[in-house]
Amino acid sequence: MRKPSHRSRTVLAAVAVTVLGVAGCDAVGGDSSGPTSPTARSVKPTPTWDVSPRSIAAVGDSITRGFDACTVLSDCPEVSWATGTSSDVDSLAVRLLGRTEAAAHSWNYAVTGARMADLPGQMAQAVTRRPQLVTVMAGANDACRASTSAMTSVESFRADFEDALSTVRQSLPKTQVYVASVPNLKRLWSEGRTNPLGKQVWKLGICPSMLGDADALDSAATLRRDTVQKRVEAYNKVLKEVCAKDRRCRFDDGAVYDYRFGTDQLSKWDWFHPSVNGQARLAEIAYRKVTAEKT
Repeated sequence: MRKPSHRSRTVLAAVAVTVLGVAGCDAVGGDSSGPTSPTARSVKPTPTWDVSPRSIAAVGDSITRGFDACTVLSDCPEVSWATGTSSDVDSLAVRLLGRTEAAAHSWNYAVTGARMADLPGQMAQAVTRRPQLVTVMAGANDACRASTSAMTSVESFRADFEDALSTVRQSLPKTQVYVASVPNLKRLWSEGRTNPLGKQVWKLGICPSMLGDADALDSAATLRRDTVQKRVEAYNKVLKEVCAKDRRCRFDDGAVYDYRFGTDQLSKWDWFHPSVNGQARLAEIAYRKVTAEKT
């Protein structure tokens, strides 16, 4: 038989190496995953943020309790923006879960008068329900003090918020947290001061650091209000920064602070807390932020 030519031997060797190279990866060590199937390529990773949580717990202050929205000097949780059942508000819980499910799978642990220092304790209560989403609205009472010097320091505000968020993470690693910004207190002053009755009510001691001497426009009063406003802005910066470090925390990016509310959104009893209409607007903002695919 005639021996293969040098060129033939070279071609055969190349073919052999190619065949062994293709077949040998799985044969040696089994490390190759093989060709990726069309099905495998189409699988998408589970998103970090679930836009359809099935249970909700709320923590915070009098705003989340619906204080002065229905009757004077009383909580009215049924109109709460977060967990209320009123059809006039369509709370976040109702929008996400439906009215029947919201009644059974949402809980309100907010307390009128609460400050950020109270939030870790409220969170500890909330996690016992194992909610898929926790809403946070706190900070107004930290700025609304008898004087600017009595306001909660930014450092303490940060430490307390970090503590509250840590309380959730330690017990419920996958629970989501929606954080609303602190409202614009200076806008509240500028809107409410147009109502004579509102100014009279404020004299009873509602947010004196901002609302005291509502008609005063001298340099001292202006400095006082600006100091409060800067503190609120600093609080919101803290909320944003701390929340950004947690992949399952979503800040509203200042949506509540930026909302240009008018007197229709303020309680007719104190011209400070949200009215039923104001609660509905807060619910709209929260729903839009919670259900956004990306922030």
